Amino acid sequence: MAKSRTPGGASMDSEQTARSLERAALELLARDGVLKGLNLREVADHAGVNRALVYHYFGSRRDLLRAALRHNVRQRIMSARVQDEPMGFGDRMKHVLRGCIRYVSMYRLVALLVLDGDSTLRLMPDLPRTQQRLKQDQAEGALDSEIDPVALHAMLVSLSLGYAMSRTQLAKEFGIGVRELDERMLAVAERLGPQAPEKP
Repeated sequence: MAKSRTPGGASMDSEQTARSLERAALELLARDGVLKGLNLREVADHAGVNRALVYHYFGSRRDLLRAALRHNVRQRIMSARVQDEPMGFGDRMKHVLRGCIRYVSMYRLVALLVLDGDSTLRLMPDLPRTQQRLKQDQAEGALDSEIDPVALHAMLVSLSLGYAMSRTQLAKEFGIGVRELDERMLAVAERLGPQAPEKP
């Protein structure tokens, strides 16, 4: 495997270098916020690699963001994906919200890519399955049958992502701790619909 040289002279393979750059990008976003943008020179310095390697591996800021998002997308999806066990609508919303909170750095990347006009990004990677579950909820009477499942899905995704990215500021304005606000949000999400049937 190809080796690359760090500024200090130590070598690392190309996979390690790419992962180091992705981690550096995520850490800088978490530290500096989305609006500052992402300076590729600063990413290279933070990762401890030669600046030319950022362009060699990724070519552009957008490509680096895509790679960082893609690298962790399976973990992100699995954190929010609801398994096939019986779970009421409110419990599923609580599960999804918890996943958004846990992987907020990924959602910051999502926001940057959306703002950057990335047409390949998928905000709802589990779209068909989720739509099927919402329609099943309606058929079972857990959701109003007059609610548009597409609009409901879009609203829930928007609310979950928006909360995950703004929770620190919201907690500050409410004068409470972030963890307390998280727990209160999760409690509200859980009460959005009938609970899962109790196991015998």
